[in-house]
Amino acid sequence: MTTEAHGTATGPVSGFLDNPVVGMAPWIIFSLLVGPGRFELAVGLALAAAVALVALTHLVNRGSSWKLLELADVVFFAAMAVIGALASAGTLRWLETYAGEVANIALAVIAFGSMAVRMPFTLQYAREKVDPALWHTRGFLRTNYMITGAWGIAFLVAALAGAFGDLVLHNPNNIWTGWIVQVLAIVAAVKFTVWYPDVARARAIREASGQPPGPTPWAGFLVPLAGLLVPIGIAVLIFDNMWWLGVALIVAGSLLTKNLRARSGEEANA
Repeated sequence: MTTEAHGTATGPVSGFLDNPVVGMAPWIIFSLLVGPGRFELAVGLALAAAVALVALTHLVNRGSSWKLLELADVVFFAAMAVIGALASAGTLRWLETYAGEVANIALAVIAFGSMAVRMPFTLQYAREKVDPALWHTRGFLRTNYMITGAWGIAFLVAALAGAFGDLVLHNPNNIWTGWIVQVLAIVAAVKFTVWYPDVARARAIREASGQPPGPTPWAGFLVPLAGLLVPIGIAVLIFDNMWWLGVALIVAGSLLTKNLRARSGEEANA
């Protein structure tokens, strides 16, 4: 059965909206923007993104089901907007400092909670892209557990990094805890979401033909993360006092990216 057969629109816009990464966009916007003096901006943009995505999804994909993540997006950020509007000056300062960690923990709870009830939140998106005959197969379910788990870990790491910056360093704008670690965690989850389904499909094809699974092609996953070391190094050079670390990151990022790209090509041809 095709996607059209069970009532969901197809096309590039539809495919874009049926990606769980898009559903997490409001959380990513909020967690990266929120900080002292930026709570109203962060929650306003996150809520606007959440409402726009829900409206656009159900306008373009008229047969699309309501998803746990998109409902959580609207409810959470609407609640944060109301709390922020009614909060005292002291509460608003607390929100400006810790709301990023609250959002990251909330999404981690959604991710791990959905896995605990055997409905990983990415499953609702994935089901709209594949034949219903595959919905209950072991490989399809395992892929969604892995991707949902990756997002749960990413936002847990982001929450811990933000909490360390706020509670230990007493600096919400610390370049490492407020930006670098959190961006790396999110980029890793985005890349894993794109990379892992191809790995799972290749493994399933090999198993179906009686071949051994073969090594996991980690180089393809690590290339964009290694590439990020270069802009991180430039940011450290500009905003941090450890110029030697910035230079080391730029050199290491360049060399690692070159090496991993070559290894990724070898894995693709294997």
